[in-house]
Amino acid sequence: MTTATATWLDQERLHLHHGPIDLVLTASADCAATARRAYHQATRRFASILEELVAELPALRRHHASRGPGPRGSVASRMHAAVGMYAPHVFITPMAAVAGAVADEVLAAMQSAGPLIKAYVNNGGDIAVHLGSGESFAVGVQTLANTPLGRIRISDDQGIGGLATSGQGGRSMSLGIADSVTVLAPHAAAADAAATLIANATDLPGHPGIVRMPACMIDEMSDLGTRRVVVSCAPLAPPDIREALENGARLARRFCRAGTIKAVVLCLQGTVVQVGHAALQLDPAP
Repeated sequence: MTTATATWLDQERLHLHHGPIDLVLTASADCAATARRAYHQATRRFASILEELVAELPALRRHHASRGPGPRGSVASRMHAAVGMYAPHVFITPMAAVAGAVADEVLAAMQSAGPLIKAYVNNGGDIAVHLGSGESFAVGVQTLANTPLGRIRISDDQGIGGLATSGQGGRSMSLGIADSVTVLAPHAAAADAAATLIANATDLPGHPGIVRMPACMIDEMSDLGTRRVVVSCAPLAPPDIREALENGARLARRFCRAGTIKAVVLCLQGTVVQVGHAALQLDPAP
C-alpha cells in the first residue's frame, strides 16, 4: 500500500493524500505553536487511517443491522454510530458515512493540539468544521456536477459541525435522482449518512425516464449489491420534479425533527428546496 503524503497548498492549507482519500485542512489559533501542533496531529493521525479501514472493510460493507461484532477502529466506530441513527428501518451500511467520519476523525486530532479559533477538514466536499466563540464559516453549495447553488454561512451557535453532499452522479452510486442533497448536521459523519438516505429518497419509482442498473454490475465490490441504482434520468416535467423533491424533503423533515441533522438543501434539474434550520439562509449564486 502507498504511503500517506502531506503537501502545503499555501501558508494555511495542508493537503493530505493516501490512496482514495484526499483531505484539505486548515487551522487557526491565538497561539501559532498550537496551530502548528494541530497540523502535526492531523498528519500523524491521517497516516494510518486507510490501513485501519481496509482491515475492517468486509464488515463495513455489510448492512448495519447485520449480526456480527462491532468495529474496532476509531473511524470505523464513527461510521457505525452515524448510520446506526437510521438503521434498522432502512438499508444502510457504515460505508455511507466513510468520508464524513474520516473528516471528523482528523478534525478531532487537530483539536487535541489545544484551543483553536477555527478549523475545517474537507474530504472531497464532505466537511468537518470547528468554530470558536463568535466565529462563522461560509461554504458554497453546489450540485455534484459543480453547478453553484449559493452560499450558506454557519455560525458557532447553530450546533453544526459538519456538512456532506450526495446524489446521482457523485463519487458513490445513488438509488435516487437528486442532482445533489447537501446536509448540515452536528458532525460530518451524520451529515454524510443522512445525505445518502435523503438522496436515495428523492426519487420517482417506476418512472420510464429513469434508467437503473444493479449496483454490482457497475462495481462488483459495491456494498449495495443487486440494488438498482440510477444510471441516468431524462428531463422531467415540473410536477414530477416537485414530487421527487417532496419525497426527499419528507425524509429530511423527519431527520430534522429527530435532531440528527440541522438543515438540508435539495436540488433536482434546476429546482431547489430547503428544509430545516430557519436561521440558515442560502444566498443565491452570483
